[in-house]
Amino acid sequence: MDVCFSYFLLPILSASWTSITLWVVSAILAAGIGWSRYEKKKNRDKLLQDLAALTPERREQLLARLRPELQMEVRQQLMQRYGLS
Repeated sequence: MDVCFSYFLLPILSASWTSITLWVVSAILAAGIGWSRYEKKKNRDKLLQDLAALTPERREQLLARLRPELQMEVRQQLMQRYGLS
C-alpha cells in the first residue's frame, strides 16, 4: 500500500498544490492589475473634474504641460463629458 500511495497519489497531490498555488498567484496578479486600472480611471476622472472647474485660460496652461497624446485624450474627454473645448 505504501508503494502504491507514494508512486501514484503523491504526484497527483503535488500537482494539485502546484495548480492551487498557480491559481492563487494568478488571482493576486489579476486583482493588482484591476486595482491599478481602477486607480488610473479614478485619477483621470479627478483630473477632468478639476480641469472642468478651471477658467479656460488656466485650463489651456495646464493642458499645454501634458504630453501631446495625453493632451489630445484629455481634450476629447472634456468635450464629451462637459462640452468644453
